[in-house]
Amino acid sequence: MNQIVSCFGCLAASSLAIILTLPARTQPVPESITPQIEQPVDAISADFSQHFQDLEIEGSILIYDLNRDLIYQHNPARNVTPFLPASTFKIFNSLVALETGVIANDLAILTWDGVDRAFPTWNRDLNMRTALQVSAVWFYQVLARRIGYDRMQHWVSSANYGNQTIGSSEAIDRFWLNGDLRITPQEQIQFLQRLYHNNLPFSEDVMAVVKDILIVEQTPDYTIRAKSGWVAFGRVDRMQIGWYVGYIEQGENVYFFATNIDIDVDGDGEARMELTRRCLKTLQLL
Repeated sequence: MNQIVSCFGCLAASSLAIILTLPARTQPVPESITPQIEQPVDAISADFSQHFQDLEIEGSILIYDLNRDLIYQHNPARNVTPFLPASTFKIFNSLVALETGVIANDLAILTWDGVDRAFPTWNRDLNMRTALQVSAVWFYQVLARRIGYDRMQHWVSSANYGNQTIGSSEAIDRFWLNGDLRITPQEQIQFLQRLYHNNLPFSEDVMAVVKDILIVEQTPDYTIRAKSGWVAFGRVDRMQIGWYVGYIEQGENVYFFATNIDIDVDGDGEARMELTRRCLKTLQLL
Protein backbone atom coordinates (compact mmCIF):
# COMPACT_ATOMS: atom_id res chain seq x y z
CA MET A 1 0.00 0.00 0.00
CA ASN A 2 2.71 2.50 0.97
CA GLN A 3 4.61 1.66 -2.17
CA ILE A 4 1.58 2.36 -4.32
CA VAL A 5 0.90 5.69 -2.63
CA SER A 6 4.55 6.63 -2.97
CA CYS A 7 4.60 5.87 -6.68
CA PHE A 8 1.50 7.92 -7.33
CA GLY A 9 2.80 10.69 -5.12
CA CYS A 10 5.46 11.57 -7.67
CA LEU A 11 2.65 12.35 -10.14
CA ALA A 12 0.95 14.96 -7.95
CA ALA A 13 -0.21 17.10 -10.84
CA SER A 14 -1.98 14.33 -12.74
CA SER A 15 -5.49 12.89 -12.64
CA LEU A 16 -5.48 9.44 -11.07
CA ALA A 17 -7.51 6.66 -9.54
CA ILE A 18 -5.72 5.41 -6.44
CA ILE A 19 -6.46 3.43 -3.31
CA LEU A 20 -5.76 4.94 0.07
CA THR A 21 -7.39 5.54 3.39
CA LEU A 22 -8.44 8.95 4.65
CA PRO A 23 -6.87 9.45 8.09
CA ALA A 24 -8.32 12.11 10.35
CA ARG A 25 -6.13 14.97 11.49
CA THR A 26 -6.12 14.18 15.20
CA GLN A 27 -8.06 10.95 15.59
CA PRO A 28 -8.63 7.88 13.40
CA VAL A 29 -11.71 7.63 11.25
CA PRO A 30 -13.80 4.66 12.44
CA GLU A 31 -13.23 1.46 10.48
CA SER A 32 -16.87 1.43 9.43
CA ILE A 33 -16.20 4.57 7.40
CA THR A 34 -12.79 3.82 5.91
CA PRO A 35 -12.38 0.07 5.33
CA GLN A 36 -8.93 -1.38 5.95
CA ILE A 37 -7.81 -3.15 2.77
CA GLU A 38 -4.93 -5.56 3.20
CA GLN A 39 -4.19 -5.92 -0.52
CA PRO A 40 -4.76 -3.40 -3.32
CA VAL A 41 -7.70 -4.01 -5.62
CA ASP A 42 -7.95 -2.95 -9.25
CA ALA A 43 -8.67 0.73 -9.71
CA ILE A 44 -10.71 2.15 -12.54
CA SER A 45 -8.56 4.67 -14.36
CA ALA A 46 -10.04 8.14 -14.79
CA ASP A 47 -8.47 11.19 -16.36
CA PHE A 48 -10.06 14.48 -15.32
CA SER A 49 -7.31 16.72 -16.69
CA GLN A 50 -9.15 17.46 -19.95
CA HIS A 51 -12.07 18.95 -18.03
CA PHE A 52 -9.74 21.33 -16.20
CA GLN A 53 -8.12 22.30 -19.52
CA ASP A 54 -11.41 22.78 -21.35
CA LEU A 55 -12.81 24.99 -18.60
CA GLU A 56 -9.43 26.75 -18.14
CA ILE A 57 -9.45 25.97 -14.42
CA GLU A 58 -6.63 25.54 -11.95
CA GLY A 59 -7.54 23.39 -8.99
CA SER A 60 -8.29 19.89 -7.81
CA ILE A 61 -11.01 17.33 -7.38
CA LEU A 62 -11.25 14.24 -5.20
CA ILE A 63 -13.99 11.63 -5.66
CA TYR A 64 -14.22 8.75 -3.18
CA ASP A 65 -16.00 5.51 -4.09
CA LEU A 66 -17.21 4.16 -0.76
CA ASN A 67 -17.91 0.53 -1.70
CA ARG A 68 -14.65 0.04 -3.58
CA ASP A 69 -12.58 2.21 -1.23
CA LEU A 70 -11.15 4.02 -4.25
CA ILE A 71 -10.10 7.60 -4.72
CA TYR A 72 -10.17 9.29 -8.12
CA GLN A 73 -8.40 12.61 -8.09
CA HIS A 74 -6.77 15.42 -9.97
CA ASN A 75 -3.92 17.34 -8.28
CA PRO A 76 -3.38 15.19 -5.15
CA ALA A 77 -1.09 17.78 -3.53
CA ARG A 78 -3.88 20.35 -3.48
CA ASN A 79 -6.28 17.79 -2.05
CA VAL A 80 -4.26 17.78 1.18
CA THR A 81 -3.81 21.56 1.26
CA PRO A 82 -5.89 23.48 3.86
CA PHE A 83 -8.20 26.32 2.81
CA LEU A 84 -10.88 28.43 4.45
CA PRO A 85 -14.14 26.48 4.15
CA ALA A 86 -16.24 29.56 3.27
CA SER A 87 -19.90 28.64 2.77
CA THR A 88 -19.28 24.90 2.86
CA PHE A 89 -19.18 25.51 6.63
CA LYS A 90 -22.93 26.14 6.45
CA ILE A 91 -23.34 22.37 6.59
CA PHE A 92 -21.65 22.26 9.97
CA ASN A 93 -23.25 25.49 11.18
CA SER A 94 -26.68 24.01 10.40
CA LEU A 95 -25.92 20.91 12.47
CA VAL A 96 -24.79 22.93 15.48
CA ALA A 97 -27.68 25.40 15.28
CA LEU A 98 -30.27 22.63 15.23
CA GLU A 99 -28.52 20.56 17.89
CA THR A 100 -28.23 23.49 20.31
CA GLY A 101 -31.76 24.71 19.62
CA VAL A 102 -30.72 28.26 18.69
CA ILE A 103 -33.19 27.81 15.85
CA ALA A 104 -36.26 25.66 16.36
CA ASN A 105 -36.13 23.75 13.08
CA ASP A 106 -35.31 24.05 9.40
CA LEU A 107 -38.53 25.97 8.70
CA ALA A 108 -38.22 28.59 11.45
CA ILE A 109 -37.97 32.08 9.96
CA LEU A 110 -35.27 34.64 10.66
CA THR A 111 -36.36 38.16 9.83
CA TRP A 112 -34.25 40.07 7.32
CA ASP A 113 -32.62 43.13 8.89
CA GLY A 114 -33.35 45.35 5.90
CA VAL A 115 -29.73 45.68 4.82
CA ASP A 116 -29.30 45.25 1.06
CA ARG A 117 -26.61 42.71 0.30
CA ALA A 118 -24.83 41.47 -2.84
CA PHE A 119 -27.48 38.94 -3.81
CA PRO A 120 -31.16 39.94 -4.04
CA THR A 121 -32.18 36.43 -2.93
CA TRP A 122 -30.61 37.20 0.46
CA ASN A 123 -32.69 40.31 1.01
CA ARG A 124 -35.77 38.73 2.54
CA ASP A 125 -36.92 36.67 5.47
CA LEU A 126 -35.42 33.18 5.28
CA ASN A 127 -35.58 29.79 6.93
CA MET A 128 -32.71 27.32 7.01
CA ARG A 129 -33.84 25.52 3.89
CA THR A 130 -34.02 28.64 1.76
CA ALA A 131 -30.93 30.19 3.38
CA LEU A 132 -28.84 27.13 2.53
CA GLN A 133 -30.15 27.06 -1.03
CA VAL A 134 -29.20 30.70 -1.68
CA SER A 135 -26.16 30.52 0.65
CA ALA A 136 -27.24 33.58 2.65
CA VAL A 137 -24.28 34.65 4.77
CA TRP A 138 -26.25 36.92 7.11
CA PHE A 139 -28.58 34.08 8.14
CA TYR A 140 -25.69 31.87 9.25
CA GLN A 141 -23.92 34.76 10.94
CA VAL A 142 -27.01 35.21 13.11
CA LEU A 143 -26.95 31.50 13.96
CA ALA A 144 -23.25 31.60 14.83
CA ARG A 145 -23.73 34.57 17.17
CA ARG A 146 -26.60 32.76 18.87
CA ILE A 147 -24.48 29.62 19.27
CA GLY A 148 -21.64 31.66 20.77
CA TYR A 149 -17.91 31.12 20.92
CA ASP A 150 -17.67 28.45 23.63
CA ARG A 151 -20.35 26.19 22.21
CA MET A 152 -19.09 26.59 18.64
CA GLN A 153 -15.54 25.69 19.67
CA HIS A 154 -16.86 22.70 21.58
CA TRP A 155 -18.70 21.31 18.55
CA VAL A 156 -15.90 22.06 16.08
CA SER A 157 -13.48 20.20 18.35
CA SER A 158 -15.88 17.34 19.13
CA ALA A 159 -16.53 16.76 15.44
CA ASN A 160 -12.82 17.08 14.56
CA TYR A 161 -13.68 19.61 11.85
CA GLY A 162 -10.63 20.76 9.87
CA ASN A 163 -7.92 22.33 12.03
CA GLN A 164 -10.55 22.97 14.76
CA THR A 165 -9.42 26.61 15.08
CA ILE A 166 -12.14 29.26 15.14
CA GLY A 167 -9.99 32.11 16.47
CA SER A 168 -11.21 34.66 19.00
CA SER A 169 -14.73 35.29 20.25
CA GLU A 170 -14.81 38.51 18.22
CA ALA A 171 -14.62 36.41 15.04
CA ILE A 172 -17.59 34.18 15.90
CA ASP A 173 -19.62 35.32 12.87
CA ARG A 174 -16.84 35.23 10.26
CA PHE A 175 -14.14 32.71 11.21
CA TRP A 176 -15.14 30.41 8.32
CA LEU A 177 -15.00 33.33 5.86
CA ASN A 178 -11.79 35.17 6.75
CA GLY A 179 -10.61 33.74 10.05
CA ASP A 180 -8.34 30.91 11.17
CA LEU A 181 -10.44 27.85 10.33
CA ARG A 182 -8.94 25.67 7.60
CA ILE A 183 -9.95 22.37 6.01
CA THR A 184 -8.46 20.30 3.20
CA PRO A 185 -10.46 18.70 0.38
CA GLN A 186 -9.54 15.32 1.89
CA GLU A 187 -10.92 16.44 5.27
CA GLN A 188 -14.11 17.62 3.56
CA ILE A 189 -14.53 14.04 2.33
CA GLN A 190 -13.94 12.69 5.85
CA PHE A 191 -16.55 15.02 7.29
CA LEU A 192 -19.12 14.11 4.63
CA GLN A 193 -18.50 10.40 5.20
CA ARG A 194 -19.15 10.82 8.90
CA LEU A 195 -22.33 12.77 8.15
CA TYR A 196 -23.54 10.09 5.75
CA HIS A 197 -22.87 7.36 8.34
CA ASN A 198 -24.48 9.36 11.19
CA ASN A 199 -21.10 9.23 12.90
CA LEU A 200 -20.89 12.86 14.00
CA PRO A 201 -21.63 14.03 17.58
CA PHE A 202 -25.14 15.20 16.69
CA SER A 203 -28.50 13.51 17.03
CA GLU A 204 -29.64 11.35 14.13
CA ASP A 205 -32.73 13.54 13.71
CA VAL A 206 -30.58 16.64 13.28
CA MET A 207 -28.28 14.93 10.79
CA ALA A 208 -31.29 13.66 8.84
CA VAL A 209 -32.67 17.19 8.51
CA VAL A 210 -29.36 18.60 7.30
CA LYS A 211 -28.88 15.78 4.81
CA ASP A 212 -32.37 16.48 3.50
CA ILE A 213 -31.81 20.21 2.99
CA LEU A 214 -28.53 19.48 1.18
CA ILE A 215 -30.34 17.80 -1.73
CA VAL A 216 -29.65 19.74 -4.92
CA GLU A 217 -30.78 17.14 -7.46
CA GLN A 218 -32.88 14.01 -7.24
CA THR A 219 -33.70 11.65 -10.10
CA PRO A 220 -34.86 8.01 -10.26
CA ASP A 221 -31.19 7.06 -10.75
CA TYR A 222 -29.34 9.19 -8.20
CA THR A 223 -29.50 11.84 -5.48
CA ILE A 224 -26.91 14.62 -5.10
CA ARG A 225 -26.41 16.42 -1.79
CA ALA A 226 -23.96 19.29 -2.01
CA LYS A 227 -22.86 22.75 -0.91
CA SER A 228 -20.78 25.38 -2.64
CA GLY A 229 -18.37 27.88 -1.14
CA TRP A 230 -16.45 30.94 -2.37
CA VAL A 231 -13.47 32.18 -0.37
CA ALA A 232 -12.83 35.96 -0.58
CA PHE A 233 -15.85 36.59 -2.80
CA GLY A 234 -15.63 40.03 -4.38
CA ARG A 235 -12.18 40.75 -2.94
CA VAL A 236 -9.68 41.93 -5.55
CA ASP A 237 -6.86 41.92 -2.99
CA ARG A 238 -7.14 38.24 -2.05
CA MET A 239 -6.94 34.90 -3.80
CA GLN A 240 -10.44 33.67 -4.49
CA ILE A 241 -11.11 29.97 -4.06
CA GLY A 242 -14.21 28.05 -5.07
CA TRP A 243 -15.52 24.93 -3.34
CA TYR A 244 -18.14 22.36 -4.26
CA VAL A 245 -18.48 19.45 -1.84
CA GLY A 246 -21.03 16.72 -1.36
CA TYR A 247 -21.95 13.21 -2.34
CA ILE A 248 -23.99 11.33 -4.89
CA GLU A 249 -26.02 8.27 -3.95
CA GLN A 250 -26.45 5.90 -6.86
CA GLY A 251 -27.92 2.45 -6.42
CA GLU A 252 -26.20 0.72 -3.51
CA ASN A 253 -23.12 2.95 -3.58
CA VAL A 254 -22.11 6.45 -2.53
CA TYR A 255 -19.50 8.70 -4.11
CA PHE A 256 -18.17 11.64 -2.09
CA PHE A 257 -16.61 14.60 -3.89
CA ALA A 258 -14.66 17.73 -3.03
CA THR A 259 -13.83 20.24 -5.76
CA ASN A 260 -11.49 23.16 -5.04
CA ILE A 261 -10.52 25.69 -7.73
CA ASP A 262 -9.00 29.11 -8.24
CA ILE A 263 -11.50 31.77 -9.27
CA ASP A 264 -10.46 34.93 -11.09
CA VAL A 265 -11.82 38.27 -9.90
CA ASP A 266 -14.29 38.17 -12.78
CA GLY A 267 -14.54 34.39 -12.68
CA ASP A 268 -17.64 32.29 -13.17
CA GLY A 269 -18.80 30.71 -9.93
CA GLU A 270 -20.79 28.11 -11.86
CA ALA A 271 -17.53 26.54 -13.06
CA ARG A 272 -17.22 24.68 -9.75
CA MET A 273 -20.42 22.80 -10.38
CA GLU A 274 -19.82 22.29 -14.09
CA LEU A 275 -16.36 20.84 -13.46
CA THR A 276 -17.72 18.48 -10.82
CA ARG A 277 -20.51 17.27 -13.08
CA ARG A 278 -18.11 16.60 -15.94
CA CYS A 279 -15.89 14.52 -13.67
CA LEU A 280 -18.86 12.58 -12.32
CA LYS A 281 -19.97 11.92 -15.91
CA THR A 282 -16.52 10.58 -16.69
CA LEU A 283 -17.18 7.97 -13.98
CA GLN A 284 -20.64 7.38 -15.52
CA LEU A 285 -22.37 8.55 -12.35
CA LEU A 286 -24.69 11.04 -14.09
